[in-house]
Amino acid sequence: MTDETLKPAAALAALSTRRFPGESAQYRRARTALLVEEIELRRHIERVAAQRRALPPGGAVSEDYRFDSESGPVTLAQMFGDHDTLVTYNWMYGPKRKRSCPMCTSLLGALDGEMADILQRVSFAVIARSPIERLVAFQNERGWRHLRLYSSSGNSFNRDYADEDPDGGDNAGFNVFTRSGGVVRHFYGDEMGPESADPGQDPRGAPDLMPVWTVLDLTPQGRGTDWYPKLEYGVANSGAA
Repeated sequence: MTDETLKPAAALAALSTRRFPGESAQYRRARTALLVEEIELRRHIERVAAQRRALPPGGAVSEDYRFDSESGPVTLAQMFGDHDTLVTYNWMYGPKRKRSCPMCTSLLGALDGEMADILQRVSFAVIARSPIERLVAFQNERGWRHLRLYSSSGNSFNRDYADEDPDGGDNAGFNVFTRSGGVVRHFYGDEMGPESADPGQDPRGAPDLMPVWTVLDLTPQGRGTDWYPKLEYGVANSGAA
């Protein structure tokens, strides 16, 4: 559907009959104006997604990288399983880290809960440079049940597709690969980092895939600038009664 066939966002917003107890006329005017922008945002997200889907074929993957999994060695092509699309996430938990990146941990915890649904449509692999035994141990500690973990300690995947320096730190990142006619190609990789961040903001992609930020963006305080996910929380700041 093209923009020319869509009703104006303001016209759709005017159709909303939802009202909340005790709201003022001032609140309703501001909320309706916000609803117009939310409709426009939804449409822009869809336009971006359509543009992403229309990307021309990416580069063929020249190396069938070998990884270590919990059940033994596996190649990138084997990670596809019965699907023709493979999504990979580079987890910042390399051998030089004492503990997993808290932000990655927050995201992976959320993805674990969604993975049974995601795997109905695509394959999904979580990749880090630490030995597989270390990755599985952390997974068990967190209670993750559905993530498929792979160690890239013996290949150059992280350097090639996450722009990592083998002698430096880890980079997080999503990549999407496709398989057709026996050929594996790179389809998409996120590219938004510090160099593309707006003033006063942490680097983030669009859309932001971390549910914690999406929820906090709905609140009066927003996501703020002085709080980030942690691996553990004390009782005082856990939010529990």
